[in-house]
Amino acid sequence: MVAHSLSPISKDLRVEHDSVIKLGDEEIRVIHTPGHTKDSVCYLIPKGVFTGDTLFVGECGRVDLPGGSAREMYYSLFHKLSKLPDDTVVYPGHHYGETPTSTIGREKSTNYVLKPRSLEQFLEFMRT
Repeated sequence: MVAHSLSPISKDLRVEHDSVIKLGDEEIRVIHTPGHTKDSVCYLIPKGVFTGDTLFVGECGRVDLPGGSAREMYYSLFHKLSKLPDDTVVYPGHHYGETPTSTIGREKSTNYVLKPRSLEQFLEFMRT
């Protein structure tokens, strides 16, 4: 089991933001993306990112769970995931959207959660 160091679960491999996991000849980079939970992470591979419950096609993860934070979700979405190349394929943890996968560029242009807004506007948006 791989989990962020903040995770309360038992884990075989403890990771932090920017940790690199070797899988054969490939490298997987860990992106700490708190918001859904304090220990949420995404896994960046060449040309793709496994976003778990942080970013879905057309939506983002809930922030009303224990350890969730709209403020942290804002930084995870707008300062981490949105900074990835537009052609990065998004592999979400659940298939809630119209397609099972997307790209960062498509999500930035079509996902209403990623509409450009200030932190204050995002916090208000997440309260409604």
